[in-house]
Amino acid sequence: MFWRMVRGALLRQKGKMLMVAFTIALGASLATAMLNVMLDVGDKVNQELKTYGANITVIPRGASLLDALYGVTEGSGVSDKYLKEEELGNIKTIFWAFNIVDFTPYLNARVRLITQTGEEEVPLVGTWFDHHLELPTGEALDTGMRNMKSWWDIEGRWLTDDNRNAVMVGQQAAKRYGISLGDSITLQGNGQTGTFIVESVFHAGGDEDQGIYAALPVAQTLVNQDGRVSSVEVSALTTPDNELSRRAAQDPKSLSIKEWETWYCTAYVSAICYQIDEVISGAVSKPIRQVAESEGAILQKTQLLMLLITILSLAGSALGISNLVTASVMERANEIGLLKAIGAYDGPISGLVLTEIGITGIIGGIAGYFVGLGFAQVIGQTVFGSAIDLKPLVIPLVGVLVFLVTMAGSIPSIRFLLSLRPAEVLHGR
Repeated sequence: MFWRMVRGALLRQKGKMLMVAFTIALGASLATAMLNVMLDVGDKVNQELKTYGANITVIPRGASLLDALYGVTEGSGVSDKYLKEEELGNIKTIFWAFNIVDFTPYLNARVRLITQTGEEEVPLVGTWFDHHLELPTGEALDTGMRNMKSWWDIEGRWLTDDNRNAVMVGQQAAKRYGISLGDSITLQGNGQTGTFIVESVFHAGGDEDQGIYAALPVAQTLVNQDGRVSSVEVSALTTPDNELSRRAAQDPKSLSIKEWETWYCTAYVSAICYQIDEVISGAVSKPIRQVAESEGAILQKTQLLMLLITILSLAGSALGISNLVTASVMERANEIGLLKAIGAYDGPISGLVLTEIGITGIIGGIAGYFVGLGFAQVIGQTVFGSAIDLKPLVIPLVGVLVFLVTMAGSIPSIRFLLSLRPAEVLHGR
């Protein structure tokens, strides 16, 4: 009898129940889309931000100490410390190797630019442009500055690592020394001299515009520093900092064993820096705080926006359900009054209404979930240019949220149902 009454009520009020199901589906679809995007947005936002440069710098320990204590930087002529180029592949062997998106070494030096009017001392930077690296794990990696500095404005074309007879000149250096695209220039290092074609003139918007860039082996040969690099820039996907990561950044030894394991096995920028130091001899890795903190702030605000949209959509669904179900109960006031008059208790009658709403909610929730999956992919392709990974965790979350919203929207109708008095309803009052 109970289920016959449920079926009859659903069929008699199929218009209103379809509207309830549509309202629930709308809320469920937005919740599904936002939750999937929110749980996947970390990597997507980080990937987008990685196009704007590195967030970790690796420098020699001696140079780091001098810089911290006296403001003396490497290449100043006071202390020149170097890292070993052969160890750079170890960066991709750390625990968070898959979070290392890119890395590029630099050899900073001072050389003499020989021109017709005399000689000028200029900064020379040797680097990888499009380097193919064989990793200790047997894997291969294509890395280099071309990916790390993709926003540079290049007049001409990027160098390649196998082009040992060309250089890239910064815009300010080109103006200062009268260098144009296609010119031939002579550089003199520690007893080594070379003539190079200006392959491109670049504008980076920083101190880089004052220097000359060449393939790493060229710079190493000119200054007699074979196999050495001054620093490494690393672009890594990281987790926003919290109190634990900040404590670890100050002193990892202050953590308990459990805290240390949590920190080490989470992609905090400080944890990745610590792991890089473990595999590079004499290295000190430092996060570029402005970049790392900006990434964390943007990620948190993006996730908060997604959460707010989810909450607001569900609140709207609850209000819509409340109005529709209350209107439905009011239309059935005579039926409910008659049930009470013949002895039905409030509990079974409330259960009848809630069962009807529950069945409608299940149908709307399932439809909304699948629509939300499609909506999530639209967001992923439109905003991030890639698909959103579907998270299994979203299924129970959406189920619980749909249940809570449906029940919350039913509260006003149940209160109205409980307040109905059979005598008044049946007498048309």
